[in-house]
Amino acid sequence: MPGTCALLGAPIETGASQRGCIMGPASLRTAGLAEGLAGLGWEVSDRGDVSIAPQASQPHANPALHHLAETSAWIAALHAAAYDAGAACDLPIFMGGDHSMAAGTVPAMARRAQEAGRPLFVLWLDAHPDLHTLETSESGNLHGTPVAYFTGQPGCDAYPTLPATVDPANICMMGIRSVDAAEQVRIRELGVEVHDMRAIDETGVLEPLRRFLDRVREANGMLHVSFDVDFLDPAIAPAVGTTVPGGATFREAHLIMETLCDSELVSSLDLVELNPFLDERGKTAKLMCDLTASLFGRRVMDRMTRSAY
Repeated sequence: MPGTCALLGAPIETGASQRGCIMGPASLRTAGLAEGLAGLGWEVSDRGDVSIAPQASQPHANPALHHLAETSAWIAALHAAAYDAGAACDLPIFMGGDHSMAAGTVPAMARRAQEAGRPLFVLWLDAHPDLHTLETSESGNLHGTPVAYFTGQPGCDAYPTLPATVDPANICMMGIRSVDAAEQVRIRELGVEVHDMRAIDETGVLEPLRRFLDRVREANGMLHVSFDVDFLDPAIAPAVGTTVPGGATFREAHLIMETLCDSELVSSLDLVELNPFLDERGKTAKLMCDLTASLFGRRVMDRMTRSAY
């Protein structure tokens, strides 16, 4: 399975309400992400961090929105850089940065899939569905808008024009446990597949994940995984500004990543919402690196006993 992997940093925090995600890519590098993947036989290249120029403010009818101009610029810059990274390797990793970065990375992967004549599927591992439009966001935090944007929903016109969209039927959300009223309506209207934590408690993670992967395989699809730190329970991953109790456990998360590895379907990966300012001695960054290693081929038998995170 090992092939080529490119790391791309997206130090974006304008979509969140708390500062600190700007340090996420550096934290993942410090925690040894590249070294861990290289140790599994992958050829790893680091393409550095994307950056944007200062932006003039961009007004919007929704007065709650903040940093709209900066976030729009990030989306455009990340789209270009992610598209190039995806063309340069077998499996790019986009290191965030708040989840608004997915408004750049996912459309870039959708564009690559479209050019290959294949559909893009998205596995969304998150406590939140991020299905607000710019019009419905009450918090004004734009990390709550990427799914509405990359599925082409009305109300995101202030963002860059999309070259390719993702069919809502090709999205599977797991770990959801914090949904606003407008998002609940949109989930029903679009028919997005959602497995909240109650469903996972009842069925486990394996059954719905395998069904989704079967759909990807049958469609000859490409699969983008967008992994938000708040998918995990905050007891094991405290470095996130939007903690929601009752998230995935250590073993559930590793089982998902190991199953994704076994499928050999994953073509790109987001690691988002890591806020080192809120971490405990690098605990969350190390865990995210460990989970990524599970996706890239590490097995339970390969794990060494070591001190606590």
